[in-house]
Amino acid sequence: MPNWIPGWHRLPRWGKILYALAGVAVLVAAGLYGVPALQRPDTCHDGVEKIGDECVGVDGAGYDFGTSEISAVAGAIAEENNRIADQPHVTVAMMLPLQSDTAGLRQQMRSDLQGAYLGQVRANSVEGRDPKIRLVLANPGRNYAHQDKVVSTLIGMARSGEDRLRAVTGFNLSLDATRDAVQRLTRNKIPVLASRISGDGIANVDGKEKRFPGLARIIPTNGDAARALAHFNGGRVREDARTVLVYDERTDAYVESLARAFRGIEETGPAGPADLEFTSQGIDKLAGTGDDFLTIGNNICGSDADTVYFAGRAAHLKAFALALADQTCHDRHFTLVSGSDAASLAQNMSEKDWARLRGEDGEAKVTVQYAAPAHPAAWETELAAWTKRWKAAHHREPAPAELPQYLAEPKAALDALDDLIRSTGTKLGSVPELDNSRTMLVYDGLVTIGTALHTVLIDDAGQVPGLDDVRNEWSKLQSVHRVAGTSGLICLTTGGNPYDKPIAVVELNPGRSGEGTLDFVGLGWPTGKPQPKNCVIPSAR
Repeated sequence: MPNWIPGWHRLPRWGKILYALAGVAVLVAAGLYGVPALQRPDTCHDGVEKIGDECVGVDGAGYDFGTSEISAVAGAIAEENNRIADQPHVTVAMMLPLQSDTAGLRQQMRSDLQGAYLGQVRANSVEGRDPKIRLVLANPGRNYAHQDKVVSTLIGMARSGEDRLRAVTGFNLSLDATRDAVQRLTRNKIPVLASRISGDGIANVDGKEKRFPGLARIIPTNGDAARALAHFNGGRVREDARTVLVYDERTDAYVESLARAFRGIEETGPAGPADLEFTSQGIDKLAGTGDDFLTIGNNICGSDADTVYFAGRAAHLKAFALALADQTCHDRHFTLVSGSDAASLAQNMSEKDWARLRGEDGEAKVTVQYAAPAHPAAWETELAAWTKRWKAAHHREPAPAELPQYLAEPKAALDALDDLIRSTGTKLGSVPELDNSRTMLVYDGLVTIGTALHTVLIDDAGQVPGLDDVRNEWSKLQSVHRVAGTSGLICLTTGGNPYDKPIAVVELNPGRSGEGTLDFVGLGWPTGKPQPKNCVIPSAR
């Protein structure tokens, strides 16, 4: 008997019943509202969940996910979203990690988002073409660790009549978690356009069943890049004795793909040094690699190898290059060859680092050559060289119609991007830097999505394309519907792969003093020759 209730003994029976019912109501209310309130996830912002020290989720209203470097560009994206809010539009998500403790990585995020914004503006500025693109940022956490939560949100947005999500792009790291995200999105019929992942494991194989139905890529795979590098080197077959592969044993789809590609390069002559391995603790973790690199460098000095294929991330490539430059074999020059992740290498080099690569006599001890997915000097340089050869053969200037499409059209696209950047000024937090190719690639990705959205044939002008409409449009973006990207002509195969997309061969040149430079050396083509006229993809026969 509840003696704590005043006057309980004097209450009539109906009064005791009312007290009991009120007590039950209180308990039920606590169960309905109190416990869920305790279980409700902590948030950083509306729609963005706080998980540990990370802010995971989706936002298109200007939230910067706690990364001040992207505040301005996130605000610019929100402004463009508001501008087109009353026009027919669909949503496109830009999915990549948006938080980091490393200043260099935060700057790279800004470069990526600058490209996304500029591509959104370019796609939305095509007069008379709908739908417009509403862009949202999707942060899956460091190394895509919480991609499952973000993918669930995106699936819901694709099914929503209000959000109308029609594509997901971004994806800057070839990781198992990235592959899982792409796989789940495509299995749910959401179109994906990968603008910056080069791992062969996140790609469809042309002529075979699609592992990722609805996936399109605008960057060559590591395998294609390695073939392009081999063709670029004059078709020369390297001597086995003068090359060695150094690779990271840590599980990493990008690294594994790159190592396979390097092993596939044809070589001649007596056998060279066996592969040399190291084990890193993470994409940007150097702990424990110093001793490995010292030992590996010693062994390379004792061999005849002067070309090192390096299958590892940019942070480890830098550390290894410096360790190799410190070796005692002073009379040797080494060339390190690596993949697209090396595009961010120069951004993290100090003046002291450059000096270590040079040596006391000012001559380069180590040069890094890598397959960049793009470089801003490529088209003007190559077009000037082509024009010089033409004039020598024809004794006149070529007419505009005689210029090769595979050079002239990308140059025009890059000129248009330059104009857009000039008109934008510092609105995006900084003037976009194109040397690292990030802004160019992501820009091309949004332009490609915009092209697909605008070329879908819809019976009712007031409607927007469905998910299947966009997925089925990827392979039609070739021939007369090719996309003139700043990184090259984008002509997609039935597997969603860019046909014979060139790589820009870039060298990290220490120079003789001060800061070194990123020098464009030339274009490499996976097939060994430029794309055909009109980028008509040949049959596989």
